[in-house]
Amino acid sequence: MINPEKSKTRRMRFLRGTHKHRLKTVAMLPSMITLINGICGFMAIGFVAKGPDYFGLAAYLVFYAMIADALDGRVARISNTTSSFGGQLDSMCDVISFGAAPAFMMLKVLQSHRQELIGPAEVLLGDFFARFIWVTALVYLCCAIIRLARFNVENEEAESAHMAFTGLPSPAAAGLVAAIIMLSRHVATDEAFQTPFFEGVYTALMYVLPLATLSSGLLMVSRIRYLHLFNRIFRGSKPMNYLFFTLFVVGMIAVCGLPFALVLSFGIFAYSGPIRWAWRKVRHVKTVPIRSHEDATLNSPAPLDNSL
Repeated sequence: MINPEKSKTRRMRFLRGTHKHRLKTVAMLPSMITLINGICGFMAIGFVAKGPDYFGLAAYLVFYAMIADALDGRVARISNTTSSFGGQLDSMCDVISFGAAPAFMMLKVLQSHRQELIGPAEVLLGDFFARFIWVTALVYLCCAIIRLARFNVENEEAESAHMAFTGLPSPAAAGLVAAIIMLSRHVATDEAFQTPFFEGVYTALMYVLPLATLSSGLLMVSRIRYLHLFNRIFRGSKPMNYLFFTLFVVGMIAVCGLPFALVLSFGIFAYSGPIRWAWRKVRHVKTVPIRSHEDATLNSPAPLDNSL
């Protein structure tokens, strides 16, 4: 017969064991900054759903989320309040801001211009374009989720471990998508760009957008190494050419305008990874010494004399 007192004691021990790792305190300032990141991503989804007039504002909100994402980890390390909770919270907000928001923005922007992009080819393509942008959005979202989950498993809290990334960082992938949308809205709404040439540029950006979204999503789950530019440039003392490079970027933004400079900067960063990887593979193949036939003959062991 089961003793009710023993059963109650075992149940209480089990409950105490499950509550052993209950979270009691959190770092307030880094957590609030991280939540601002998620709020900006959610607001971007809400604004882009309202129509083309709000596409540019939604793109700006993604960049505001990027600023919050860059600050929360920095504040946590400076205040020595890094924790597993902060890392998990950051990834959950990143899924909204750099996963769901860019995918939904790309989908809504292309859906709003579907007739303009396909036109007479609708008879031949059917609903291929609509299916393609849906698949692109889903692939990007899944890649962002996988990228962030992998980062949580492999992440180290030490500052020295944050000098490079494995795979394209999700903020950079979202920045490329948002920058293309921002530039397209700038070209579409500015009266100075109402010329046949810039109408072609706008159409080209609409065709580039799904390809850039798909490629950036796949780069996120790749094993290609990317440098952490902020830590590489602004951490510690650097050579003078780092200052010249920073001034060049600021000058490019001033001359070309913010949307074009953002597209160029994020595009170069995103596709520099596979270009560097391919260049290293080619250089490695060229540097491998190839022995000639004569060298192989001289270095080969002499045949055994089996004659009697």
